[in-house]
Amino acid sequence: MSRIGKLPINIPSGVTVTVNGDQVNVKGPKGELSQVITGGITVTTADGQVVVSRPSDDKEHRALHGLYRALIHNMVVGVSEGYKKELELVGVGYRAANNGQVLDLSLGYSHNIYLKLPKEIKIETKSERNKNPLIILESCDTPEGIFMGNFPILDIINPLIILESCDKQLIGQVCSKIRSFRKPEPYKGKGIKFVGEVIRRKSGKSAGAK
Repeated sequence: MSRIGKLPINIPSGVTVTVNGDQVNVKGPKGELSQVITGGITVTTADGQVVVSRPSDDKEHRALHGLYRALIHNMVVGVSEGYKKELELVGVGYRAANNGQVLDLSLGYSHNIYLKLPKEIKIETKSERNKNPLIILESCDTPEGIFMGNFPILDIINPLIILESCDKQLIGQVCSKIRSFRKPEPYKGKGIKFVGEVIRRKSGKSAGAK
């Protein structure tokens, strides 16, 4: 990780990075993030770049050097471009809706699952006639959407959950939590999976007996 830590971080236009003691604040068009720096690691800004330095070549300092450089880089990218994750609901009758900050998931269980989203994420649902129901998530002034597919007779569209946020760690935690409610199973492929994710399928006992 020490080689990663030595790389400077370019500050794009519209993004400001300030260092107050052991705290780094990054502000941009998508929002504002902060990170506390420990372990003797120092952060400086000069000539439109952020430089992370370590006090020695000890194993712990080398690990923290690369870690904090990666975290600050993720913050800069998050407040300038944002992060986006897409989850697909594969299964007959799977639905999603919201009531304020509470996400309501219908995933084939005997009861619905309710998930309260962080306050940094704004959620809005829309349902128009002859159009797919729409759930929009916003975080740090970034429009986000959960697009729910309708189910016409000849063409079935799987519901999509589209999340966008400037915080890479937060969006990863939210996706992991939503995905844990119904992980993709290997026989029919039903469940919540990332768009483009390849699920290794199994044939099952009945297919193997033939």
